[in-house]
Amino acid sequence: MSIVLRDPRGVALECVAVALGWDPTEYDRRAGTDSADSTLADGDSFDLNVAALLFIQERLVDAVYHEQLISRDGSVRHTGDNLTGEGVGDSETIVLDLVRVAPEITTVIVVVTSYSGQSFAKIANAYCRLLDSGTATEITRCMLSGGPHTALVMGKLFRTPAGWEFDGIGAGIAALHPVEAVPQLTPYLL
Repeated sequence: MSIVLRDPRGVALECVAVALGWDPTEYDRRAGTDSADSTLADGDSFDLNVAALLFIQERLVDAVYHEQLISRDGSVRHTGDNLTGEGVGDSETIVLDLVRVAPEITTVIVVVTSYSGQSFAKIANAYCRLLDSGTATEITRCMLSGGPHTALVMGKLFRTPAGWEFDGIGAGIAALHPVEAVPQLTPYLL
């Protein structure tokens, strides 16, 4: 079921955020660091990443994730990579200025990957949520923990004649990096 991205008064939302959170492992807490060289030392640490993949119909034209923090047009921004999930609340956030997204963009798919390679069955309290950026009101939340997959298609924002809408997907796929997820996204673009 689609969620029309409007505020309680019926006004189209101008800006939304996708926020990812998860709990660090006990190893991460003992290490007291979020440097990449220590997080994989015993194979128990988790590094999740959230990505926004921008499409024109079925063609990927831009991506925002931990290696590319801003879309070409500046309308989509990743606030920074968290390597361990350490800290209270959201660990990574992508902000989408829906008013500024290029008019030819038809769909933005949100994907979460386990960059460190563990399945979501091993990751505690992982979630990805969609927020109204103006009020910080949560629109929807997808729990990510559980399942043999290493990536999850959280959902898609898509443009309609009446404005932007969101469809939750919640499908597990095999990918460690957003680029690996792209060939598996075609069913969600139709």
